Amino acid sequence: MIEKLKFAVVGCGHIGKRHIKVITNNENAELIAVCDIERNQLSGIEEFLKDIDYFQDYEEMLKNSEADIICICTPHGLHAEMSILAADYKKHVLVEKPMSLDSKKGALMIEAAKKNEVKLYVVKQNRYNTPIFLTNKALNEGKLGKVFMVQCNVMWNRNDAYYEQSSWRGSLKTEGGALYTQVSHFLDLLIWWFGDIEEAKTILDTLNHQIEIEDCGVSALKFNSGVIGSLNWTNCVYNSNYEGSITIIAEKGTIKIGGRYLNEIEHWDVNSYPLPLDVEFEDKPNSYGSYQGSSSNHDVLMNDLVLQIINDRKGVVEGEEGLKSIEAIEKIYKETKMK
Repeated sequence: MIEKLKFAVVGCGHIGKRHIKVITNNENAELIAVCDIERNQLSGIEEFLKDIDYFQDYEEMLKNSEADIICICTPHGLHAEMSILAADYKKHVLVEKPMSLDSKKGALMIEAAKKNEVKLYVVKQNRYNTPIFLTNKALNEGKLGKVFMVQCNVMWNRNDAYYEQSSWRGSLKTEGGALYTQVSHFLDLLIWWFGDIEEAKTILDTLNHQIEIEDCGVSALKFNSGVIGSLNWTNCVYNSNYEGSITIIAEKGTIKIGGRYLNEIEHWDVNSYPLPLDVEFEDKPNSYGSYQGSSSNHDVLMNDLVLQIINDRKGVVEGEEGLKSIEAIEKIYKETKMK
């Protein structure tokens, strides 16, 4: 049995720092190396990096560190090639969303992990939110009966400074689009619950930023379970994030998971299945200074991942499941009208 899993993190920006802090606070994990081409990215996390190897060259880290698992927290466009290279060095991989910007490359990532007999995991920390857990339980137990419709809203703010912070943001080649960045967690949940997207009719536009990708979008969706849905997303909300929500309309109930980050139950009316009174809603967003992101449940995900590897069980989203979100995003973008 492995006593402690050894981790290395590549990419020490906002989300990489979150991984570093979570790993160092996990009693079954040990951070042994970090990698970033810019050493100044380590600013503010020096206390976590005592006696930790620092690399500027990714392949050098793979060659010379004894890490069991590599956390890939780099810009989106690098995820696929970095994951494949880590697998070829016989390392398990935990890759931030989106796992890739191309489903074909995503399939190659899965193939590389299988060939090298390592695990490929994709970060989907919103699955650990308390409202998501409660809703998933109700769906799995059939308490809602037949689901008719779902509405998903991602009404967030990303100002000009956000896009100016990093050159890869706002680029079609390196970011891909807002669906990959802000909306992929929401799509993951919709597909998890209602199946793959069969049809999508979408309108996109860029109305408030000087970027190559969209900052507003609406899409009408049909899932292979028969559920129909609507997806509305924007980065143009004034001043700060307003809402991240999923509303389910079903035969025996209506549920709205809301708040800004899927962290509240705003409406729960399910036949003979009341919302438990003793539940505490403590899910918080990841805070990045000038803006906030999705749920910060990376610590829960990391603990689950460590135990999954040690005990050889299922739990954390693996490559095949993560790929479904990429395929859905491609379908939504393919069926698009953009001004």
